[in-house]
Amino acid sequence: MNDKTDTFQYTYSAKQQDEIQKIRKKYLPQEEDKMEQLRRLDKSTNRKGTAVSIAVGVIGCLLLGIGMSCTMVWMEQLFILGIVVGVIGIAAIIAAYPIYNRITAKERERLAPQILKLTEELSKME
Repeated sequence: MNDKTDTFQYTYSAKQQDEIQKIRKKYLPQEEDKMEQLRRLDKSTNRKGTAVSIAVGVIGCLLLGIGMSCTMVWMEQLFILGIVVGVIGIAAIIAAYPIYNRITAKERERLAPQILKLTEELSKME
């Protein structure tokens, strides 16, 4: 008697299970653990200052370039204006780093309570 209803078949593929878990992970709501949240907050403290200081520095460089062009190319008509614009550009370039420091310090001050709370929680967990 050859009865096939009593047999048991099982196939397992670790590779397939890994792929299933990766696909499943994409569709689950993303939970940010405390360490990731701490890293994100730490990075965000200087992001705003960097963006503003780069913008101020680029504008300063452009003004310096315009001032140089005015003094060299249109020397007869725009020499004095070129010097004024160039000095304003130099001032903007010089101001970029202090602006970065000030904005970064304010962001750190603003985020300090959250960051300190997270560091205390993470320190207690270990």
